Amino acid sequence: MKNNEYIPVNEPLLTGNEKKYVTDCIETGWISSEGAYVSRFENRFATFVHRDFGIAVSSGSVALDTAITALGLGPHDEVIMPTFTIISCAAAIIRSGAIPVLVDCDEKTWNMNVREIKSRITPRTKAIMVVHIYGLPVDMDPIITIAEENNLLIIEDAAEAHGQMYNGLPCGSFGDISIFSFYPNKLVTTGEGGMIVTNSEEIAQKCRLYRNLYFQPGRRFVHTELGWNFRLTNIQAALGLAQLEQINSFIKIKQHLGSTYTNLLRNITEIQLPIEGTKYADNLYWVYGIVIHDDIDLDAEAAMSKLKTFNIGTRPFFWPMHEQPIFQKMGLFKGESYPVAERIARNGFYLPCGLTLTDDQIDRVSQAMHSIFK
Repeated sequence: MKNNEYIPVNEPLLTGNEKKYVTDCIETGWISSEGAYVSRFENRFATFVHRDFGIAVSSGSVALDTAITALGLGPHDEVIMPTFTIISCAAAIIRSGAIPVLVDCDEKTWNMNVREIKSRITPRTKAIMVVHIYGLPVDMDPIITIAEENNLLIIEDAAEAHGQMYNGLPCGSFGDISIFSFYPNKLVTTGEGGMIVTNSEEIAQKCRLYRNLYFQPGRRFVHTELGWNFRLTNIQAALGLAQLEQINSFIKIKQHLGSTYTNLLRNITEIQLPIEGTKYADNLYWVYGIVIHDDIDLDAEAAMSKLKTFNIGTRPFFWPMHEQPIFQKMGLFKGESYPVAERIARNGFYLPCGLTLTDDQIDRVSQAMHSIFK
């Protein structure tokens, strides 16, 4: 690579059986959601995360909509969730008529602060939505205990946690229902796509009906519920199956990427680096995020702009739900403040971290970071 060539924030790695499987779809004519690769991908992915059932859908966002509807959550129900996450989580709750109730995030892991959950429970609380953020899982054991003590559902958003383990168990294996995303920046990608996994046959069947316009077996065009067209195509599933075959090598690449960045950036005292792990998990480094310390006269936006002059792509951290203009317009979260999420949203961003990233590119990014902060 030339020294001034653009380094994108992410690029998928498509060097396995992707072309072979997609070509098979085209040559056989099975390109729609009716093809055999869909069920093969569903079954393989469910097994991978220790689940009994997998339901492939068209994105991680609609997986959340489907999951919440299948669980029967609706008007006036409250769902506790982190403020620091992608808007899909809150949007799915709001679209169902339920109410998102927010907690702040932990300073070190950037995941939801488990210690705040109990204080947010009311008689209307029906579920906790857990979201694994940026490469480390949420501490699940205390959440499971809280849920059991208060008869609450657990919705696990593992969109960013392909292959991540918590105390030896795969993320996506916890709670009543879990979802994944297969957007191109994920370890397993189908271009666009998602997966719902569960151990409940009843919930799985509801998800299948809701994703497919609620067509009923034997009475296809007679509808007792309103569903959506959230189907995944056979071509996308073929891509996903080929990607899943390589997941172990992808994990090794990500962890090498993370450790290399840490070794090269650890002497920059102006920034907080991602921690290498916790007592319950090693960092998978789905992305390599950094947070600029408060006493530095430089925020994330300015640092990202400087890196752009080095022809290096970056991406900002999530913007907190309680500060989203659309939710403020709707009258939600009035007067609420979550200082950790507010700080890291303004001071945090992540560096190039795709599976195709080379050591030379990481070195170039690191040199640019040293130039900016030194």
